Amino acid sequence: MSTSQVYLQELPPIKRAKVNTPAPQSRRIDLGILVGIAIAVIAVAAGIATTGVSLHYFFQPTGVLIVLGGTIGVIFITTPRRGLVHTARRMSELVWTPHVDRGKLIEEMVAFSRIIRIKGWYPIEPMIANVRNKFLAEALLMAMDVGERSELQSALENHLRLKERQGEADAKILEVAGGFAPTIGVLGTVVGLMNVLRQFSTPSAVAYGVGTAFVSTIYGLALANLVMLPAAHRIRARVAEAFETQELVMEGVLCLYDKIHPSLVRRRLTCFLRETAVEEKAKSNPAASVAAR
Repeated sequence: MSTSQVYLQELPPIKRAKVNTPAPQSRRIDLGILVGIAIAVIAVAAGIATTGVSLHYFFQPTGVLIVLGGTIGVIFITTPRRGLVHTARRMSELVWTPHVDRGKLIEEMVAFSRIIRIKGWYPIEPMIANVRNKFLAEALLMAMDVGERSELQSALENHLRLKERQGEADAKILEVAGGFAPTIGVLGTVVGLMNVLRQFSTPSAVAYGVGTAFVSTIYGLALANLVMLPAAHRIRARVAEAFETQELVMEGVLCLYDKIHPSLVRRRLTCFLRETAVEEKAKSNPAASVAAR
């Protein structure tokens, strides 16, 4: 009987699942972005209302067609189809975002370190299917297969760099679109002014037409500064947050590979938590905080 079979027989009964399909990661609604959207819309509407101009005046189909259609066209021109799909997925995740509890992630890796120091890597293989963090599951499987620590570290670092570049590319698409939107709005304004010149003999029509023409500029500025550019910055912030979590996982897996003592693993990984999170973790689990000292 092989060594791995002996280890697996010594384990208590656990729920077996396919190792390559980790448990789904939990998600939650990001209330911050919803509150920001609500504040922006209410503030703009209230500001317009204080001028005494009816909100109905700002609903101009010509401006909507030129600005929105032109911006969408620019996105299709500047971005490959696959990039559009990835950016759309990023946009959906801005509201319905994956939730990662770094404190629980640290404790999960500390628990793995206790098993690995005593019994080696094989006993944790059936447990990997229940790991919620996909990158952690992949890193653990990779650590079981590679023969050298440098190979494992290089593979994990390459993964982190690639994910960071992909996130930057997705944010750049929205940033480029946000740069074109005001210019397209000016184009709509020029079209409106051309229509005004056709009715120059009627003063009332000229006055109304000039006001209508500048609505396109407002559309372009609003689309760029209230939608596109904020979304791009938000994606970058999410990418930076995910990058820190993946760095945490990489550091933890390398600690497991080196078979470092669990208390030292916890201490090294706690550096990735904010000070407030560390204090809350210490209050909720005093024994772990004492062990980390």
